[in-house]
Amino acid sequence: MEYIDRNYNILKEKMIQQMEKSLSLGRKLIDTELDAGFLNFIIRPVVKAFYDYWSMHDARKGTLKQINLTLEAGKKLLLNGKSEEHFNSVVGEYFPEYLKGDQVTYQCSKRHKNYEKLKENTKETFVNYLKEIRAFLGVEEDVNDYSELARFAFKNKEMATKNLMKQLEFTDKSIRIIEEDSSILSLPAGKKIIIRSLRKGFEETKKEFLEAIDDTYE
Repeated sequence: MEYIDRNYNILKEKMIQQMEKSLSLGRKLIDTELDAGFLNFIIRPVVKAFYDYWSMHDARKGTLKQINLTLEAGKKLLLNGKSEEHFNSVVGEYFPEYLKGDQVTYQCSKRHKNYEKLKENTKETFVNYLKEIRAFLGVEEDVNDYSELARFAFKNKEMATKNLMKQLEFTDKSIRIIEEDSSILSLPAGKKIIIRSLRKGFEETKKEFLEAIDDTYE
């Protein structure tokens, strides 16, 4: 099934582009938050050093791992049947490694009272993500880029928007769990700055994704 490999490569390229864009946006937002605070010059070196190391090593490595795992899991779903039992089996097989690469839970204490809530939300994110990837990988029509692939995977703007908003709800829920009790974060300094940057990054990315849907289905 050559179309699966074609779609796989188109998706992987797009997902890596989104990862790089998110990491760059994160640094920009953190710099803005640091520049805005009167006493932030005290913690600026610590926060910047942490973010630079994290984005260059843990974040990039972990996110690439998630991208590969999700694509492989989606491919396995397509090639081995569409039963609910098989879907749940694939989720059970791939989620533990997906969780290890998740950059939100990775920065949180596993001993915190809200960690299991965060973990469960990450699993729901993965499940929804798998359904989306399966739809993309299953496109048999002749396509050359991501926009064309998206138009066949989700037949109209309403379907694409509904799918995006569902995925964004999971991301929003993870951020809200952290906002409600920042002690869950295992960070050396600048928790409030990181949280504000997470929220602003989410809102900005949400806006860009919705605009991208408008462009795709114009």
